[in-house]
Amino acid sequence: MREDRFSLDGKVALVTGGAYGIGFAMARALAEAGAKIAFNCRSREHRDQALEEYKQIGITAQGYLCDVTQEEEVRTMTAEIAKTLGTVDILVNNAGIIKRIPMHETSVEEFRKVVDIDLNAPFIMAKAVIPGMIKKGHGKIINVCSMMSELGRETVSAYAAAKGGLKMLTKNIASEYGGYNIQCNGIGPGYIATPQTEPLRRPQENGERHPFDQFIISRTPASRWGTPEDLAGPAVFLASSASDFVNGHILYVDGGILAYIGKQP
Repeated sequence: MREDRFSLDGKVALVTGGAYGIGFAMARALAEAGAKIAFNCRSREHRDQALEEYKQIGITAQGYLCDVTQEEEVRTMTAEIAKTLGTVDILVNNAGIIKRIPMHETSVEEFRKVVDIDLNAPFIMAKAVIPGMIKKGHGKIINVCSMMSELGRETVSAYAAAKGGLKMLTKNIASEYGGYNIQCNGIGPGYIATPQTEPLRRPQENGERHPFDQFIISRTPASRWGTPEDLAGPAVFLASSASDFVNGHILYVDGGILAYIGKQP
């Protein structure tokens, strides 16, 4: 009986940016818990490659070409999902980008692009699925936030601003729609070993570890980078009935960084 609370049998889960990395790992975990998976991608090549990778691990997923910053494309995608799989029960707002540029060198266009994908798109996606969740009487929205929802750091002004905004959007959705039995929570990954962070982990020409790699290892009580699989359990928990009284919370999966002041020099 206790295990049933984590079952997602019959649920429809839409994971934005679910073609690789964190999104793929969370979608896989949701599928293994019983959910039917849909994901979006802006590239046909990446979409088709992801579909093949899902197939290889025994998951039947539906992939859609959709730019989540475009409301009309999102409406078309969610309508198609409703026809083929059913109304979305679980939305994971995972799609995102980061640009590592000093703020005074960041163009307004670059800043706006990051905010558009990392903050405006989750708003557009949530707006599209909430009416169906209200009609069904339940729903789960998981926004992929960041430690930068809490902390600042050099060169990521746009990303930190967007993720801080996403944290507050999460709390507001929880406040506004909790009475409809819709829970909106966030997952705040720490530093995760993905293609996006590979440049920060790549050994230097002399074979030594990248200085930022050394920094992260020293600041993480777990003494390692996270893996996409570390987000699987939190995603299933927040998508399942086990979290029905958890709302407006950001679950940081960071190996303890936010709790740690660091070693004395």
